[in-house]
Amino acid sequence: MTATRKPPWKKPKPPGAGASTPLTERQRDAARKRAEEAGRRYPNLVDNMWAARQPK
Repeated sequence: MTATRKPPWKKPKPPGAGASTPLTERQRDAARKRAEEAGRRYPNLVDNMWAARQPK
């Protein structure tokens, strides 16, 4: 049996994590492009989380 994982929007904020910072224009564009390639109109939380890990 495989363990089920909680989706990111149901997980609590990690301890020690500071305030969130907004995505840069380049990161926003990357999230939009990723959403468009997946057939979505707008980027979702997972796209934004992926973009936040990309270089600024």
